[in-house]
Amino acid sequence: MRIRFEPISEKCAEIVEQLLSAPEMPQDDGILFKVRLCVEEIVENIIGYAYERGDGWLEAETEQVGDSLVITLRDAGVPFNPLDSTDPDTTLSAEERQIGGLGIFICKQMMDSLTYKYERKCNIFVMSKKIR
Repeated sequence: MRIRFEPISEKCAEIVEQLLSAPEMPQDDGILFKVRLCVEEIVENIIGYAYERGDGWLEAETEQVGDSLVITLRDAGVPFNPLDSTDPDTTLSAEERQIGGLGIFICKQMMDSLTYKYERKCNIFVMSKKIR
């Protein structure tokens, strides 16, 4: 399933719900929880940071490849690879940690694969999760 959203400002919940209604989505509640959390995190980051005024577009695609669910998110916003950021030091207390980065860290823990590339003036973020 491929969906394009434009504009995306203040549409995180709508985008996530439409993506999670795809027929490829897992029926297992535990896996679906992880997928939802990661999709929300990445979509919220795109909405908040990719476009100066939040009025850009986002294309989302879901597909089943073998035993994995693959979700691809594309936008033409500011080039940014969230996977380049340093993982937060989770041994520190919440008060001692720097703000930010925890969502991507959680996605790294919950998904089986995360990749990023900047191609043809688009950010392309791909995440996959085994569903069988």
